[in-house]
Amino acid sequence: MSPEPRRRPLTLRDVSLASGVSEMTVSRVLRNRGDVSPATREKVLTAARTLGYVPNKIAGGLASQRVNLVAVVIPSLSNLVFPDVLGGISAELDDTGLQPVVGVTNYGPAREETVLYDMLSWRPSGVILAGLEHSRASRAMLGNAGVPVVEIMDVDGHPIDCAVGISHERAGEEMAAQILAAGYRRIGFIGTHMPEDHRARKRLVGFERALAQAGLTLVAREYYQGGSSLAKGRELTERILAREPELDFLYYSNDLIGAGGLIWALGQGIDIPGRLGLAGFNGVDLLDGLPMRLATTDARRLDIGRRAARIVAGKDPRPEDGIIALAPTFLPGDTIRPRRG
Repeated sequence: MSPEPRRRPLTLRDVSLASGVSEMTVSRVLRNRGDVSPATREKVLTAARTLGYVPNKIAGGLASQRVNLVAVVIPSLSNLVFPDVLGGISAELDDTGLQPVVGVTNYGPAREETVLYDMLSWRPSGVILAGLEHSRASRAMLGNAGVPVVEIMDVDGHPIDCAVGISHERAGEEMAAQILAAGYRRIGFIGTHMPEDHRARKRLVGFERALAQAGLTLVAREYYQGGSSLAKGRELTERILAREPELDFLYYSNDLIGAGGLIWALGQGIDIPGRLGLAGFNGVDLLDGLPMRLATTDARRLDIGRRAARIVAGKDPRPEDGIIALAPTFLPGDTIRPRRG
């Protein structure tokens, strides 16, 4: 799908026209100064939010300029996925005079609105943010930012300006194909139940679609809320196998819980990958320290960070369709049998 056209930056006059009050009154409300009635204040704030207007915090003669900052908005600092992404961004910006500034949303749409509002008010030279799903207010702010906006990690959707990432539906489909080709048939899934983890949801959609094409469905599934951990992977693996002991494969929504499941299974003396196969997602460095290498998918995190930063810095042209789709790469490791035939 084509991205939305980049619009000119909004001004106080736009908010004035939308709210039906003077530009001076709009300025007073947005700077929280002066005596303005609650009704007028709410009218102005509603108009600004609907339009996606963000006040400019740069004072005086610099007000029409951009600063040498790139706003980088990610959902978590504790997630093992994002250090590689940030490393790629930083490496590409290193010789450009641009500096990345990071904001964290904790997977919350309302928190993302707040982070974007604050960061855009300093008029950064570009925005890089995780995911394609945003609130209407966030989309309005980004659409009116007047700078390159690159949404990263995912290309299964409609970008505001430009998207760099992998197709998570494709990643799920390709993992299912590898599992089926190895002869596994009684398959379970363990993953996050967080409603805002859209990429995990898309992978599961692709995974189940590929199973359905082979005439199969998931035999069992376990969901968890909150952050991922080795302990959570151990707990849920034990629980799902106690309920469905005949499962012959477990697909985890990420490597961290998959690693926990692998450690638990080896501790129980389960034959991996003969009796039970396991696979995760992301290809994080943590897997290097396990007794066996977990099968997984390389999500191209470093490449995504680099490609996004190159677009923001003007090193690479923006693609005509607004999408740079990188190919997810299957890494077989030691926890899946060789393909049959």
